[in-house]
Amino acid sequence: MSTSPLRFPRCAHLRASAEFQAVFGEGKRVSGAAFRLHALLKPEPAQTRLGVTVSKRVDKAAVGRNRLRRQIKEVFRLQRASLRPGDYVLLAKPEAAKLDNAAVRAELQMLFERARGLSIATTTASATKSALISSDPPALNDPTLPGTMPASHASGHRDSTDT
Repeated sequence: MSTSPLRFPRCAHLRASAEFQAVFGEGKRVSGAAFRLHALLKPEPAQTRLGVTVSKRVDKAAVGRNRLRRQIKEVFRLQRASLRPGDYVLLAKPEAAKLDNAAVRAELQMLFERARGLSIATTTASATKSALISSDPPALNDPTLPGTMPASHASGHRDSTDT
């Protein structure tokens, strides 16, 4: 068995619900008439993976939903080498069931082309790190310095105003 670069291996699939939720929550979105592409691009060298959602609202018949899934996977397989590393989720809208195969491919290629122009999303760890590095002045109504206790509690004595 030979491995060609155009193969769509199992490691290129998003399978876990948490992986889908991460893309939906933190990724960028590109919409077309019949599809919506969510992309969570990663700065470190990683794989390019795909998740597909085609609900019963798109097409009641499983044959129609599976046809769309096959078309999506085929276009992604051909575009995968030229896409930026990250996780992609394609969501089919109800309008997708009305398109023929050529129109589906054309719209998907347009969405992947637009996804190439997206910027890399900042991770929550880097956002937290930048928040910790920034030195915000203490609040105006805070009489204590950060990391210190008020004078009345520091000595262990209660003030008459404390109850």
